[in-house]
Amino acid sequence: MYIYVLFVHIAAAVMGLGAAFAFPLIAKSARTVSQAKFVLSMLKRVEILPKIGSILLLLTGIGMAILEPSLFKAGWFIASIAIYLAVQVIVAGILPRQMNKQLQILHAENGERLPESYKRLSKLSARWEKVTHAAAFILIVLMVFKPF
Repeated sequence: MYIYVLFVHIAAAVMGLGAAFAFPLIAKSARTVSQAKFVLSMLKRVEILPKIGSILLLLTGIGMAILEPSLFKAGWFIASIAIYLAVQVIVAGILPRQMNKQLQILHAENGERLPESYKRLSKLSARWEKVTHAAAFILIVLMVFKPF
């Protein structure tokens, strides 16, 4: 049973992280207000993949620990759960608010030139995304190498 739960865990990581890592690349492609509106609406639709992947990661991670209780005592596992929860604050709270603010700015804009306030928020969002990507990398290292 454990191997099947592990398979779902890995598939969820690929599904969720793959899409999440593409977000900044897609967001940077917008050069006009119309393009930015399209990009943000597309990202809102695609964010379902990281959401589903994230939920599956948590459930399968806990499921594996239930099947293998020694995981609850492993430092790398506990650290992974803590990092995961910290990242969820960013992914489920901060980034969606940033995206909504960006959309409000774009809807108030009459021309096609991207406003400076939008660009500032985009840069701030990109920084938060870099934090989440670094955390994802650390999580992968912890789960592969189990250093402690």
